[in-house]
Amino acid sequence: MAVTYGLCSAASWGMADFSGGFATRRNNVFAVVILSQIIAGVLLLMVTLALTEGLPAYPQMIWGGVAGVAGSVGIMALYIGLARGRMGIVSSIAAVVAAVIPILFAFFNEGLPPATKLIGFGFAFVAVWFLTRSEGQTIMQRDEWLFPLLAGIGFGVFFICIDHVSQSAILWPLVAVRVTSILTVLCFVLTRQKIEWPGVKQMPIIAFIGIGDTAGNVFFALATRLGRLDISAVVASLYPAVTVLLAWFILKERLMPRQWIGVGAALCALVLIS
Repeated sequence: MAVTYGLCSAASWGMADFSGGFATRRNNVFAVVILSQIIAGVLLLMVTLALTEGLPAYPQMIWGGVAGVAGSVGIMALYIGLARGRMGIVSSIAAVVAAVIPILFAFFNEGLPPATKLIGFGFAFVAVWFLTRSEGQTIMQRDEWLFPLLAGIGFGVFFICIDHVSQSAILWPLVAVRVTSILTVLCFVLTRQKIEWPGVKQMPIIAFIGIGDTAGNVFFALATRLGRLDISAVVASLYPAVTVLLAWFILKERLMPRQWIGVGAALCALVLIS
């Protein structure tokens, strides 16, 4: 079930990123991030109140808040890196670093997993690299490793914090994640640039971004509750495969041979890890 929930998390995040590609073509990136997080936060709060999940201890909510700050820093660093560097390199580094940090953390806290799962981790890294790797020059510029490195660290810390709080509660800590992430992004944007807000017609797809992102967070929290952090993080980090396959199926974008290699490696990783 941990692998299943991790895969659902990857699917949700992949669909959210695919929708984000549409929304950010015509709208300000940070406006899309803020609005999608606000919409998702309101819906998550309504669901939490409806399900009457017990309020966790105060420290658990703080961990959720830390996760929100780390995740929002990761998102902003990722978008800045994507704007300044080659998308394939930036996405690859961010995804790999985001998976490596919880893996190392789990190794020290839970010990090494079986050898087959370690091989599966290797296939997962190969999958992410081939799925997102760009063609052209191979020399990386400073922005092409600095910002994705920061993004990966932010996402990795987010994974660890969610793993910490998921053992006692799911929804209320994620509400804290949303509140702090919205405040963090707002503080960053309002002090640095003006925002052109999108029109009403853009709101459905922006809402879908927030819903997909939140669903991914919920599935990831469930995955870490039922299984190891490193397994959940690696499976969830396969979300680029979902984005690539959706672009191929819906937009009829041609997949390069290296991307098909990435898809194959992702399937091998899932078999070995599960």
